[in-house]
Amino acid sequence: MKYRFLFVILSLCAMIFLPGQAKATEQTAGLDIGFYDGTGWHAHWKIAKFAQGFPAAVRFGIGRSTMDPGNAAAARRIFINNVTNGVPQEKGSMWNFRLDVILPVVVKSLIHSRLFVGPRLVKFKGNFKYVGGNEDFDVISTHWGFGVGLESSYKINRKFSMRLSTGIDYFKGATLEGHDTSYSPDGTIVNQREDYNYNDANKAINQPTFELRLMAGVLYKL
Repeated sequence: MKYRFLFVILSLCAMIFLPGQAKATEQTAGLDIGFYDGTGWHAHWKIAKFAQGFPAAVRFGIGRSTMDPGNAAAARRIFINNVTNGVPQEKGSMWNFRLDVILPVVVKSLIHSRLFVGPRLVKFKGNFKYVGGNEDFDVISTHWGFGVGLESSYKINRKFSMRLSTGIDYFKGATLEGHDTSYSPDGTIVNQREDYNYNDANKAINQPTFELRLMAGVLYKL
């Protein structure tokens, strides 16, 4: 799937930068902050009117969120051992990469409303540290997904606009790797601890599944 995703991006770039299209193309860059499985930010670049009569725009985005990575005690048991010494400290982060196709829609009471939809890629990392227990390890996973949402913009001046957006993304389950152990949705396990399986690891770690998105930010017309 990653190769298809890359092919789509390269194809869109080729369409956008074909000779003769540059004058008609409209581009905007933006930065949003808000909630995405935790506090996060999202930088994006949108291209519109790159083909005559084509109503949709295309947007590329990258963002990062911080969140609760899961249950520290359970993570230690499932990925390392049953030792309980040390004071647990945990932190989680998620990089997300997005490609959206954006279409204008009519929504009552919303100005310049648009529907966006497209593929998603997320890199999740949860860090679990046990102060005084001599353990500090990461649990990581990579997820492909799909998302849909609604946004609206409000003009501030000739160059700047304010943007509000909401949406939901869905991600497939993926292999969870931590320390020297991994659990996969298909049942593959490397260096299993006791009789734990993927379902146990999935319950212990807050890997992305259905993710609500609430963002506000600014747009700059290039």
